[in-house]
Amino acid sequence: MDLISDMLLVSGAFGAGFYCLVLARRLRRFTDLEQGVGGAVAVLSAQVDDLTKTLNRAQATAKGSVETLAEVSQRAEAAAQRLELLVASMHDLPEPARQAPAQTPVFARRDTVGRAPQ
Repeated sequence: MDLISDMLLVSGAFGAGFYCLVLARRLRRFTDLEQGVGGAVAVLSAQVDDLTKTLNRAQATAKGSVETLAEVSQRAEAAAQRLELLVASMHDLPEPARQAPAQTPVFARRDTVGRAPQ
């Protein structure tokens, strides 16, 4: 009976050792920097850095565009004010003297083919 229990205990210990060995190999592959989750984390970290740089550049470009748009808008408002003043001053001008409408020229077609001049 002792022999059977010792054999079961030894086989259980070998089974547990083999299970630990399999788990250690899986864990090593899991945390491998090139193929496992470690590699995925490294790639994602690099992508986050790239996206952060791209976002910063986009924000700087947008800020520059806003400043340019504000400047152009101010210039347009100033031009609109000048145009309003010019239109308002047009009401103060005297009306031009009315001229007779110009006569439109009348064109007459002369058929000279086959006829002698008269």
